Amino acid sequence: MLPAGEQGYAAARETPPELRTRSIVTVDDLPPPADGRFHATVQPVPADVLARSSWTENCPIAAADLRYLTVGFRGFDGRAHTGELLANARVADDLVRVFERLFAAGFPIERMRISSAAELNGPHTGDGNTTEVFACRPVRGQKAWSQHAYGLALDLNPFQNPYHKGEVVLPELATAYLDRADARPGMAQPREQAVQAFAAIGWKWGGDYRSLKDYMHLSSTGG
Repeated sequence: MLPAGEQGYAAARETPPELRTRSIVTVDDLPPPADGRFHATVQPVPADVLARSSWTENCPIAAADLRYLTVGFRGFDGRAHTGELLANARVADDLVRVFERLFAAGFPIERMRISSAAELNGPHTGDGNTTEVFACRPVRGQKAWSQHAYGLALDLNPFQNPYHKGEVVLPELATAYLDRADARPGMAQPREQAVQAFAAIGWKWGGDYRSLKDYMHLSSTGG
């Protein structure tokens, strides 16, 4: 665990040598597809899934307007795995198309699962790498709701695609990935599969922001 500073974040640190080209094998949270092919489902959010997410009645979106998605993805081991997402109902089918495209391209993802409120608000470890959409939280450093709280934004491989503003780097151990010229697997790049797949459904990329860089962030609104 890393001690948090005045801004609520831990200080950025040098990336450990073993994580400078991160390729951790996926631990399956859901059963992988038996045939190794892409599969996806979209359904109303089951009560048990909602209960282990960060959603509460204080969130800016009703539970009925969210959907529970399961989608196939390629791990850094090259194998097919099954991930889960909570997303706004109006973007659910678009997200399935994106992940089908990334699966076909072999774009690697380490982990895709739903986080609880305790996980979102827990102590900083500096090495989180969960790809997810819904998170009932405000914009970093602000009081306004994040687009994640509406299920309209996704963070993709956060360690390979860190947030960077001034001295703040999130995850804090991902500083080696601030060098975007050093292309490594799982990175979102302007002309590579991930950014282009999201651009095809009209989503914007945080790597294009001017006041900061949020390389993990893709959103339907640009915010």
